[in-house]
Amino acid sequence: MTDAPDQTTRISRLAGGTALFVRRPILALVLNALIIMAGLAGLYGAEIRELPDVDRPVITVTTMFPGASPETVDQELTGRIEGAVGRVSGIRSISSNSRYGRSRVTLEFNDTVDLDVAATDTRDAVARISNDLPEDAEDPRVVKADANAQPVMRIAVTSPTRAPQDLTRIMRDQIEENLISVPGVADLRIYGDRDAIFRIDIDQLELASRGLSLADLRRTLDDVAFDVPAGDLQGDGQSINVRTTATVITPEAFEALEIGNNVTVGDIARVALGPAPDQTILRANGETGLGAAVIRQASSNTLEISRAVHATISRLNESLPDDINVFVTSDDAVFIQGAIDEVVKTLGLAVTIVVLVIFVFLRDVRATLIPSVVLPVALIGTIAAVHLVGFSINVLTLLALVLATGMVVDDAIVVLENIVRRRSEGIGPRAAAVLGTQQVFFAVVTTTATLAAVFVPLSFLPGQAGGLFREFGFTLAIAVTLSSVVALTLAPMMASRMLTGDTTTKGRGPIVWIGNQLAALYAWLLRGA
Repeated sequence: MTDAPDQTTRISRLAGGTALFVRRPILALVLNALIIMAGLAGLYGAEIRELPDVDRPVITVTTMFPGASPETVDQELTGRIEGAVGRVSGIRSISSNSRYGRSRVTLEFNDTVDLDVAATDTRDAVARISNDLPEDAEDPRVVKADANAQPVMRIAVTSPTRAPQDLTRIMRDQIEENLISVPGVADLRIYGDRDAIFRIDIDQLELASRGLSLADLRRTLDDVAFDVPAGDLQGDGQSINVRTTATVITPEAFEALEIGNNVTVGDIARVALGPAPDQTILRANGETGLGAAVIRQASSNTLEISRAVHATISRLNESLPDDINVFVTSDDAVFIQGAIDEVVKTLGLAVTIVVLVIFVFLRDVRATLIPSVVLPVALIGTIAAVHLVGFSINVLTLLALVLATGMVVDDAIVVLENIVRRRSEGIGPRAAAVLGTQQVFFAVVTTTATLAAVFVPLSFLPGQAGGLFREFGFTLAIAVTLSSVVALTLAPMMASRMLTGDTTTKGRGPIVWIGNQLAALYAWLLRGA
């Protein structure tokens, strides 16, 4: 019998804690100012992207085997690699593809697997069988296939007068290093590049008539790029490194090489310098050129990368020759910025409509100002929470803020309406703020907990759907939870300072008449029930 009064006393003290913010308005202002500052810091620090990070836990092992048939690749490479990586824990499925000169093994892991740990385990498994692979096969490449590896920008480099090998040299010497040094850029993939190579067209009859074979020509060409250290020259004041080089860099020098028996390469072949065979071709605006794909770093800001890359391209166009044109062909930041702008406009429109509706029913500028301040504080604070938990600002999190606009203001309206009702009974501003908040304290907390319980389960959906809705559900839950904190601290403090006018007079107007009729209808239904 004694437990009930003690429990009632504890509950009353908990609900009466809101009186602290009425007695200490500076405390309420500082608390909510910190929420705003954290939200602004989160807005500038959070990652901005189009959609949440829903990377599939997939790892690919690619091995090149030049000249090998698909059957040989499957037997010598693919089968052995599959057997080695099949022991890695957490694998959901393994698929492979054996083509002419290339083996590709794809590993898909369970959603709970850490992709970095899985990649390390896969590399260790492949390294254990590296000695069993054919000598002519290249080293296997283990790559994490995730959304962050997709290009966010594509750039074209064209020239109406220059050869492809000249554009390739300019791309690698001047353009590539400037673009890859942009903050947030992880890698730069080059397409359509063609290195300059020497082509030797051999006349078999001339070669055979001089008693030579292709092996003789090969031995001669093996020493073309001779470059070895030859020791040091020590002096009293300096030390000089000596190297022995025999580099051939012109077609004429190639043709002057002696094979044997006073026979030169020019006697049995013709040497020409030109671009390597095409593997990829890029055409932009009707001109053949080179392409570059900008790969963003994880947790980087796509919009900032886009701005920095555009600025870098402007500087490059000023410093490069006039006949070279560098321009952006596609930019994900354009769509992301457009989507964010539309969501922000919708958010502003929603806030405006909510404030107008509140004013129509309260018919008091001061009373309307209170939820008008509480609403942006809660929304801005949600951005801080989004950043702290590692989420990004994307279309879905912004959509959650738009949907939260109506729910965030509910708590403030409930608190404010009860305070206004107590003021209409003749109670003073501060007493009405304390008593009105205490009466609806647990109603506000229960409503918040109920809404959070509805949205949080969305975050636990399996697969990619769960990855998409995880940030959406948690953002809604965080916004609703934060709204109750702001409504129970800032709203009563502002009401106690702003609702000081005479509120005992009965209002007039069509809204009041409709409210009275609805109240009468409710009373009639209540009596009938």
